[in-house]
Amino acid sequence: MLRTLGHRVRVMGLALAAALTGSLLAAGTAAPAHAAVPATIPFKITNNSARGDQVYIYNLGTDLATGRQGWADANGTFHPWPAGGNPPTPAPDASIPGPAAGQSTTIRLPKFSGRVYFSYGQKLVFNLTTGGLVQPAVQNPTDPNRNILFNWSEYTLNDSGLWINSTQVDMFSVPYAVGVQRSDGSTATTGRLKPGGYNGFFNSLRGQPGGWANLIQTRSDGTVLRALSPLYGLETGALPANVMDDYINRVWQKYATSTLTVTPFADQPGTKYYGRVSGGVMHFTNSAGAVVTSFQKPDASSVFGCHRLLDAPNDQVRGPISRTLCAGFNRSTLLTNPNQPDTGSGAFYQDNVTNHYARKIHAQMADGKAYAFAFDDVGHHESLVHDGNPRQAYLTLDPLN
Repeated sequence: MLRTLGHRVRVMGLALAAALTGSLLAAGTAAPAHAAVPATIPFKITNNSARGDQVYIYNLGTDLATGRQGWADANGTFHPWPAGGNPPTPAPDASIPGPAAGQSTTIRLPKFSGRVYFSYGQKLVFNLTTGGLVQPAVQNPTDPNRNILFNWSEYTLNDSGLWINSTQVDMFSVPYAVGVQRSDGSTATTGRLKPGGYNGFFNSLRGQPGGWANLIQTRSDGTVLRALSPLYGLETGALPANVMDDYINRVWQKYATSTLTVTPFADQPGTKYYGRVSGGVMHFTNSAGAVVTSFQKPDASSVFGCHRLLDAPNDQVRGPISRTLCAGFNRSTLLTNPNQPDTGSGAFYQDNVTNHYARKIHAQMADGKAYAFAFDDVGHHESLVHDGNPRQAYLTLDPLN
């Protein structure tokens, strides 16, 4: 998933591929070899939204062969972005006409790591800085895309296959599902809401005390556009800065007198790290008793963003431990289970202090899977499909009900 950049200009620069989390890229590079993946694969977009608006499609990202940033047209041909400016300059129109309601359009996906955006009724506004593409940042009330109904999926297609997800890391908005047709003709899909799940999510969020209803953004005509992620809720003042403090404090108190055991790799059960709080800092030791990394007590922003005090570098020690802590804090399982991560979801979000945004999203998913925060893939609870030799990929625009 793309890491959030708050109110700062969000730039899709050279670090895009590295910014995608483990399931999309780390898994991709580690996957076993398969039959040769073609240069492009078909991507069928079906409009089951029942809306009459014109749909616009964008395929933006990193060309994995060259590392260059750009966009792909409907045929999967790569077009590099021209140089940007300061202030930002308008990007070339990369839009592809999408299908009308009840119809489908097939485009080609090239070997990219990036995003497929789709918008209803209006084209999205993209600009270029000297650092790359400026993406929509609707937590900013002056962003030109603030009043447009849109969403996106993230994907990586490389020589090891396709990884494609649905994501709510930045926001929950117009619903869609993604899928892949495997080489044997079978299909795998994820991201679909339960019947009534779209309205069910917003109604549930409206009823959650503590500022959570303030995450919802509407247009002046009353149209519900999206719910911001809790991280953006903190940055915009929709959520109080201390929204997670009570739980965080209880975790720090518990592990001052007991041990938190983290086994970060499912395929390496012998690799364990042991956390204890001393002097207000949680120190993790390895099996030999040596301290391998330490964490200051996080705040709500660190928890919801899986960053700052819970930074997760792409290494083999701190990053995997931090991912596990982040998942445990968002799911509020660190007090009930001293052996992390959890593989079953039955105990998730049971504390009164939790990531209610993530809780409510997962509750409305048909398969229970979602990317409701950056490391929702810990324990494989993410809405991701993969195939090493895909025949075709799918994106289905679902009804807003």
